[in-house]
Amino acid sequence: MKLRKIWVLILSMLFVNFAAFSQDTLVNKPGRFCLKKDSAGDPVNSSCSHEKSLLKPKMYLLLLQNSLKQEFTKPFHMSGTDWKNLGIFAAGTGTLFLVDKPIQQEALKLLERSTSVKNISHYVTDLGGVYEGFALVGLAGYGLIFDNKKMVTTTLLASQAYVTGATVVTVVKFLTGETRPSYYRPDQVASPRFLGPFTKAERDANGKKTYSSFPSGHTTVAFAVATVFASEYRDKPVIPVLVYTVASLIGISRVTENVHWTTDVFVGAALGYLTGKNILNNYHRFAKTSASAKPRNTISFHLQYNLGHYEPGLVYTFRK
Repeated sequence: MKLRKIWVLILSMLFVNFAAFSQDTLVNKPGRFCLKKDSAGDPVNSSCSHEKSLLKPKMYLLLLQNSLKQEFTKPFHMSGTDWKNLGIFAAGTGTLFLVDKPIQQEALKLLERSTSVKNISHYVTDLGGVYEGFALVGLAGYGLIFDNKKMVTTTLLASQAYVTGATVVTVVKFLTGETRPSYYRPDQVASPRFLGPFTKAERDANGKKTYSSFPSGHTTVAFAVATVFASEYRDKPVIPVLVYTVASLIGISRVTENVHWTTDVFVGAALGYLTGKNILNNYHRFAKTSASAKPRNTISFHLQYNLGHYEPGLVYTFRK
């Protein structure tokens, strides 16, 4: 691999890890404690029962803004633990690069041998991306129609994870400019190449950009959304199993569809998982802080009937 490609790869891996571990430094510790409850105020731990439910539009946007800010400012807040995590994650990803080519070739052979696998792969991969966004809208609508605050709040948090993950992935794709497996002709041996930013855009036969492989956007948003639902509904074991299974199948389908390398999926899954956790930490920190805030002094008007006539009055309540 040429020096330029190595340099681009190092920078991209640093960026991914800065984003992925953003919650370790920038999210206050009290938020972690209240992750022991769900997002609608139904606590797993009764000490968190004071938290509020159902995000208002203004707070939704503020929390989304904070999450995006944390993802992109992490390079300026690296701790010793962050550097350790970065090294471990980069080493694991580097090892997977060694099997990118053989896995891609075996996936192509599998699709050629089995029409059923090919059809299933097409169906599963369509569950990710835009279709996942439609699913979130449907779940939010269900929660509103049946007055299920937990479902509405969890779906709103999942949508934040979706937007945050997609934003980070878009930037990383631009920085790396990695070639997709579909970039190569059938008579060529596919091999991932990192061409860096400002690479001239080209598209394959399926309309996909050929220089936007790393990391997998479908996998990132799938695991970001899955992490939110799995965490908030962990009192129902079937939910975490279901959502993580779907997210994993979406990631695998990106390889069998010949549009991503194995490392793209691995990094996307890790980034999505940690993005979802970051969104949850921010929300629960906000919920606990709001509930524990001291109420302000208040003034109220009342009308009292006394000795045959009404007497107006003002009541000023002092708060400690």
